Amino acid sequence: MVDGLVASRKSVLEGFHGGSSLVRLTPAAPATRVALRAGADAVAALSKALGLTLPVKPKTSSSLNSRSAFWIGPDEWLLIDETGGDLMGACASSGAVHSATDVSHRNTAIMVSGPGAENTLNAGCPLDLSLAAFPVGAVTRTVFGKIEIVLYRLADDTFRLECWRSFAEYAFGLLAEAAEDAAA
Repeated sequence: MVDGLVASRKSVLEGFHGGSSLVRLTPAAPATRVALRAGADAVAALSKALGLTLPVKPKTSSSLNSRSAFWIGPDEWLLIDETGGDLMGACASSGAVHSATDVSHRNTAIMVSGPGAENTLNAGCPLDLSLAAFPVGAVTRTVFGKIEIVLYRLADDTFRLECWRSFAEYAFGLLAEAAEDAAA
């Protein structure tokens, strides 16, 4: 901080909007994100420090208030705090051996909602996104078009697509085209 000034996080998608009569596309608000790696013996201590239980099964997530943990692999999670909470500090206070990297400036997210959300996402994602195969709370690392994403289902018709900032305009453009097709 210099002379009381603090850098603010600006969305790479600021001013973007899109969708159709069946799909709404909204840039997610800035959030704190941490890529966390830890062994099974550290899960309990990290969960306690973070204030939510780290999920330990594929395609699962846990959320409490504005904080979420996404299972990405057997020893890997993506943590998101939508209020900008200190995830790095919480991990450090756990006393457990782990690796935590703040990826807040690397990632951004796009909210995809509405009755055509599944079809819109399936324009670029090969997964079965039906509720039976990808229920509310499901999360996975996958592809969308030509980019890697983390996809999270928040509600029956609402998804959060996490991607690197450098691919955000590409993802939004592909989603916007697919949303128009979903409404046709």
